[in-house]
Amino acid sequence: MEFTRARLTDVMAKLGEPGFRAAQLHRWLYSQRSDDFGAMSSISTSLRQKLASSYAIRVSSVVRTEGESSASMTGDGSQTVKYLLRMPDDELVESVLIPSGERMTACISAQAGCPLQCSFCATGHMGFRRNLHAFEMTDQVFALQQETEKRTGGRLTNIVFMGMGEPLLNLDNVIEAVATLTGKDYSFSISEKRITISTVGLVRGIERIAASGLKTKLAISLHSADQQLRERLMPVAGQYPLDELGRAITGYNRMTGLPVTFVYMLLRGVNDTAEDARKLTRYARRFLCKINLIDYNSIVNFEFRPAYPDTRDAFVRHLLDAGLQVTVRKSQGAAINAACGQLATQPGPSASNRSNY
Repeated sequence: MEFTRARLTDVMAKLGEPGFRAAQLHRWLYSQRSDDFGAMSSISTSLRQKLASSYAIRVSSVVRTEGESSASMTGDGSQTVKYLLRMPDDELVESVLIPSGERMTACISAQAGCPLQCSFCATGHMGFRRNLHAFEMTDQVFALQQETEKRTGGRLTNIVFMGMGEPLLNLDNVIEAVATLTGKDYSFSISEKRITISTVGLVRGIERIAASGLKTKLAISLHSADQQLRERLMPVAGQYPLDELGRAITGYNRMTGLPVTFVYMLLRGVNDTAEDARKLTRYARRFLCKINLIDYNSIVNFEFRPAYPDTRDAFVRHLLDAGLQVTVRKSQGAAINAACGQLATQPGPSASNRSNY
């Protein structure tokens, strides 16, 4: 079973134990990260025996590690590293450890696979297998924290839900995982402000986050401010037109006081023209926002290509001249298929199955 706070409370009630035992047990599992009921010394022997006879503690494990070659390392000589993790039911997911200066970011997955089938993303074309439990997300973070300690002696500074899957399709478990990772009196405790949740723009999920009181950051994969093109790139965008998405973003800005980050992947000859930049400018200036431009990361058998440098520079200049806040993010992990859109535990479709844009 999954040991969420609510589930542990139910178990304690079923066993006739006081409610505070649930909090104790949750701390043993997620702060001390104990995998043995017998070692939980602050819990009575009789309760430990009851738990051991009825339940098992299952954890995820790292089964493969792949680091970039020295030629692909970041400027400070550190490596982006991709991890393949096996879940307790043998499902596989990928996570990425991304160093950048003083930052050490864990990019984690919310789903095994993805059902959305965005045209440029390998994860979507491996198919959807299931949502991840909250503990499977925290397990990814804890595994990457252990790797960070071994490699640098330091700690993770940031967490991004930008790996495999659409986090807002699994929002209950994402919120549960965030609550555990930000627990003030837990051994691993990170500020909500250092966590980013990514979405392709699922309006109901954005509205729910806005009303939840979460102080995490929100990143929205936009990729085009033209509705028809956006639908071709991201079929789910047909369910959430730009105007409807805009109303959700306005509500998010108003309720949280926080900006959103528009993630825009530049695709050569697809969404990188001067007209595309003008459309993005008209759309983005309506909101409290930042724009994060990223290069397309080549995927075997996918037809897209990154924008030419001159084209990208002109695109950036147009946005800056319009007074927008823009970051051009250096892609990390592309050499090991660990960059945005590249995570997949099985190959995507052949080029003959791709549509032309």
